[in-house]
Amino acid sequence: MDFVADGVFYAELNEFFQRELANDGYSGCEVRVTPTHTNIIVRATHTQEILGVNNRRIRMLTSIVQKRFNFPEGTVELFAEKVTARGLCAVAQCESLKFKLLQGLAVRRAAYSVVRYVMESGAKGCEVIVSGKLRAARAKSMKFSEGFMLHSGNPAKEHIDFAVRHVEMKQGVLGIKVKIMLDSDPTGRLGPKTPLPDIVTILSNDAKDEAPIDGPVSESKIPAPEAAEVAPPAEAAPPVEAF
Repeated sequence: MDFVADGVFYAELNEFFQRELANDGYSGCEVRVTPTHTNIIVRATHTQEILGVNNRRIRMLTSIVQKRFNFPEGTVELFAEKVTARGLCAVAQCESLKFKLLQGLAVRRAAYSVVRYVMESGAKGCEVIVSGKLRAARAKSMKFSEGFMLHSGNPAKEHIDFAVRHVEMKQGVLGIKVKIMLDSDPTGRLGPKTPLPDIVTILSNDAKDEAPIDGPVSESKIPAPEAAEVAPPAEAAPPVEAF
């Protein structure tokens, strides 16, 4: 049952960082366990605020995590990692949309600004769903999408970054869902290394480049019939002398 305990530990740790680092662009965490140490990597857009003055804040967070989960002294360490592409991180965009709604920005304007920023960052597609009491007393759901989006299969697990947040507004709680369709990246920094299965690459062995085709071209593939051989004309018979 160790995997259940690991899942509970990660869920509680992630919730703690969401509440504590909400204004610092928190974008997820990663736990790496070694035989002697437990390294927790916190990904965020504003890493300097997480470190604090003279690394005071990250030492405070390390102490809180150590006392809460009963780690021995000096066996847990926290590191702050900056998110390279903020527009391709669903958690960062979800927190950005949550902050905009709490500031009083209109739902449609805030959602479209997030979708536009994600598409300008190089994503293949983006989908934002906001549900709850948006304007009237009756709850409804609004969906904003752009680009290409997968919904099923194994490519959806590899190429889609997904995040959910709850916004406590005056009229009630709003739910936010952000889905970002990532493009394949051979380096693995901006997306998965594996390309989509329907991508076809045609490799040509010809050294010379083909001439560009400007208009419709028709070419017959039926072989032309061979011309029948014409027999040479017969030589005229010599005249027969009469006796």
